[in-house]
Amino acid sequence: MKTNIDHTDPAKTMNPTRGHGGETHQHADDDSNLLTTQQGVVISDNQNSLKVGARGPTLLEDFVLREKINHFDHERIPERIVHARGSAAHGYFELTESLEEYTTAKILSETGKQTPLFTRFSTVAGSKGSKDTPRDVRGFAVKIYTEEGNWDIVGNNMPIFFIQDAMKFPDLVHAVKPEPDRGFPQAASAHDTFWDFVSLSPETMHNLIWVMSDRGLPRSLRMMEGFGIHSYRLINAEGKSTFVRFHWKPVLGVQSTTWDEAVKISGADPDYHRRDLFESINNGDYPEWEFGVQLFTEDEANAFPFDHLDATKLIPEELVPVKIVGKMVLNRYPDNFFAETEQVAFCPSHLPPGIDFSNDPLLQGRLFSYLDTQLSRLGSPNFAQIPINAPKCPFANNQQDGHMQMQVPKTRVLYEPQSLDPTRPRESVKKGFASFAETLDDGVKGRVRAESFADHYSQPRMFYRSQTPIEQAHITSAYAFELGKVDTAHVRTRMLGHLINIDEDLANRVATALGMQLPEAAEAAAPIQDLATSDVLQTIGRTPKTLKGRMIGILVAEGSKHSEIKKFEEASKTEGASVKIIAPNKEVKLDDNTVIQADERVAGGPSVMFDAVVSIIMPEQAKKLAKDSATLDWFTDAYVHCKAIAYCGATDEFILSKLPIEKDSFVTPLADLDAFIDNAKSRLWEREPKVRDLA
Repeated sequence: MKTNIDHTDPAKTMNPTRGHGGETHQHADDDSNLLTTQQGVVISDNQNSLKVGARGPTLLEDFVLREKINHFDHERIPERIVHARGSAAHGYFELTESLEEYTTAKILSETGKQTPLFTRFSTVAGSKGSKDTPRDVRGFAVKIYTEEGNWDIVGNNMPIFFIQDAMKFPDLVHAVKPEPDRGFPQAASAHDTFWDFVSLSPETMHNLIWVMSDRGLPRSLRMMEGFGIHSYRLINAEGKSTFVRFHWKPVLGVQSTTWDEAVKISGADPDYHRRDLFESINNGDYPEWEFGVQLFTEDEANAFPFDHLDATKLIPEELVPVKIVGKMVLNRYPDNFFAETEQVAFCPSHLPPGIDFSNDPLLQGRLFSYLDTQLSRLGSPNFAQIPINAPKCPFANNQQDGHMQMQVPKTRVLYEPQSLDPTRPRESVKKGFASFAETLDDGVKGRVRAESFADHYSQPRMFYRSQTPIEQAHITSAYAFELGKVDTAHVRTRMLGHLINIDEDLANRVATALGMQLPEAAEAAAPIQDLATSDVLQTIGRTPKTLKGRMIGILVAEGSKHSEIKKFEEASKTEGASVKIIAPNKEVKLDDNTVIQADERVAGGPSVMFDAVVSIIMPEQAKKLAKDSATLDWFTDAYVHCKAIAYCGATDEFILSKLPIEKDSFVTPLADLDAFIDNAKSRLWEREPKVRDLA
């Protein structure tokens, strides 16, 4: 709650003057930084171009104008084709348990050191200017600046991918992007071309059901799991290989929004996730993840009821437990969004010695694709010299010239072998990257996919059946919404055929919501297995009961009780929550004449942005707010989104009594502070079927 409101305008102390046209000039003094051109020439007037007379033509010789406009014209670079909408932060990685038995990589064998890193989160389908909260996969990419070179773990918030072979990646992206003849929908999969493609590509069924689940609607970037997706190899000092999959587990637990919340948040705050990351770091609530590995041998992999080289398959934790060996903490927001978040270049091919690739065909294609796209976006093979991409360990090579070369090699020798400069870098068998000496099958070269990749339904079935009943309802409702946007009837029918193979109850519920008859089941390419369910795959079922990392909204108005506000604010913060004050006006005088500055006005701070809400208002203000649609939505949305509500007497008399809000155990008077704090740690999901039709 901000009570020391400062209206002092610093601009008045910055030596302002008015020009002939009334324009504002701010002049440097002896202690000020000087505004210069890129060549260091001090600029005398940053408001006017050089002209012949006050109303005459502008002169071409104005190099200050030309440089400023020229740079502005070129200040955008091509956005990423996928993962264009991203937010990022600096932090560190710390290993807590050595994996020296499995790998020579120092980052995974030397404990106790804090190694700098940079992590970027992103949506997949939308453009750079789209919203933060669509139903989508989220990118989860981590660049660790190890002393043996950069290590990029380029993953997602889901442990599997849509496709099995990189050959299909352009088709997937073309299908989910805005349709080329009309340019919409933006950042959405609910349209014909996407569902046409996935319904003709059974391999997509597993990732698809994850996206339709609550995992596709994360509450916060801080509350997402991260997965390396593919199997990699760890190589130890004896050259022995162990397969590994990488995991990031959020300390705050996995949490999500409902679909209705996500839609309304995107209108109220398109930057919801980016703002949350920025504010949490600025407030010292540093996002943290545990780093874990699933380790398994080739013999163990051969016994799995699926092929671990298939990127559409996860390895259940009940089958191979996740071993927690480290942590990641994000503690600094980028100094400049473009220089760091936009220019950072992640490539799965960036590995330190002791880690190696598997033969996953999707991974093999990504090793080319990511490097190629960075060359296109950043315009030069010298993108590694951009500070955010540069290693923090010593590096040297014989690469030469190219666009935007920043280094100045002081040698006549940029080749090898050579004998003219003994100080030049040379290879090292002892310290260098060594690929695993794998014995390959004596197969026939050809464009072929392994038969072990043919089971497309068993793991989606396992995922759906592992969910709690309310999560299953969310999944069925998501399918119904998305397919309800598909105009082509045979695409909807085809998709229902796939859902039958996943779970007949799921298919029936979706068909009923669409008013359609169930078709015959799609032909399965391999027998469908009933795999053991896994509670680890749940979201709501495993959401921790805590206020840490959550946000409480307190509605106040003129004359509200300052002591009551402080009581709820302090109780919430004690439990680890953040608090924002919402009011009809930006500045509000309370009952003790204290003037506070609200964080948001009611129309700009809807309850979808908070995890629980409190109302502390006086009768006269309650009467006024009862006529305001934004205020009525504030309470109604909190109720239908199953959140805790604490209310004062005036709120009850003039607002709640007029709304379809039942006073269940999560709607409590201000006197029940302890009950509210306990309720705010979770949601009352039993309320949802009463307030919303679920498929």
